[in-house]
Amino acid sequence: MKDAIINFLRSTGIAQMFGQGAENSTWDTVWWKTLIMLAISGVLVYLAVVRKFEPLLLLPIAIGMLLTNLPGGGMFHLDYFIGNEVDYDAVIHQGGLLDLLYLGVKLGIYPCLIFIGIGAMTDFTPLISNPKSLLIGAGAQLGVFVAFSGAILSGQFTGQEAASIGIIGGADGPTAIMVTKTLAPNLLGAIAIAAYSYMALIPLIQPPIMRLLTTKKERAIRMTALRKVSFAEKLIFPILVTAVVGLIVPDALPLIGCLMFGNLLNVCGVTERLSKTVQNELMNIVTVFLGITVGATASANNFLSAQTILIIVLGLVAFCISTTGGLLTAKLMNVLTGGKINPLIGSAGVSAVPMAARVSQKIGQEEDPGNFLLMHAMGPNVAGVIGSAVAAGVLLSYFH
Repeated sequence: MKDAIINFLRSTGIAQMFGQGAENSTWDTVWWKTLIMLAISGVLVYLAVVRKFEPLLLLPIAIGMLLTNLPGGGMFHLDYFIGNEVDYDAVIHQGGLLDLLYLGVKLGIYPCLIFIGIGAMTDFTPLISNPKSLLIGAGAQLGVFVAFSGAILSGQFTGQEAASIGIIGGADGPTAIMVTKTLAPNLLGAIAIAAYSYMALIPLIQPPIMRLLTTKKERAIRMTALRKVSFAEKLIFPILVTAVVGLIVPDALPLIGCLMFGNLLNVCGVTERLSKTVQNELMNIVTVFLGITVGATASANNFLSAQTILIIVLGLVAFCISTTGGLLTAKLMNVLTGGKINPLIGSAGVSAVPMAARVSQKIGQEEDPGNFLLMHAMGPNVAGVIGSAVAAGVLLSYFH
């Protein structure tokens, strides 16, 4: 009886955390690191539930982080997935629940399914009506390459890791995950948490930059109404974009193809049931699986490092530079068009749809309550989605 009680006590997570576990215990994390990760998980839960910062993603990520850092649970093993080849035998016979679910990330399934849902929920008519918005979306990818360069120059990251860090500047979570799971899976937890956290903080990060780089007169510019977009244009646009991007940057095709397929389901008028399904049931299910498995990659041994701090700093720099790139591009276009473009819509060039566009609207109405920039800002916003996917394709084609 005594031996049974002792064996039970040694099998507990508490005993394993403090190095007093059973002989077959594989837990090798210092106890204080575990406690820090549990605390970080609690902070993410607070931000998601109380502060309502991207709750649909931050809450699953927080719970995934909690599950992977509880000693003895054995729910996730990142070492099964490091490198180009997945250890399928270990995943199937020795892996935990999150190992099985993580296959959807490693194989690139979840990000692509998310993009189908995003495509179905996204209105491309502002971009079709004003194709010049593509230039602003392209300018807002500046942070991707600045952060990539900064990561390389730091000497702390390989080229593949630097590319994964740079894509944080695209302000697109699924795209960041798609690149990182391929090029630097060991950094997935830090990069995903940085990307989604900064996306949630866009209403705090962007306004100071927008006010700094624009004048009161520029912020008060009223733009003319967008022209009406025909059904034929809506139908042709996703097919044309898929073909053009696929021919130029084939590595971007999985994301762009899924994005445009989702949009086609929405605009074609004959697949309403499918469109509603990918916008709701499919999107919600995949979001849960994606969030909880990405959070699981943030184990104490992998997450608590100087590299993680540097990733968070570079991610913030990437967001700020991307916002700046979009604003400066819009300011240039304003000059070239004789003052017809409000530079505030440039900040929406980052692909956080539709949050960045709403921030442009809010700052514009501070100067002129009757100014409505939302639909104009949606053009650069959806262009940013395309731009970040193309940037990801360029990085993947070079480093993979």
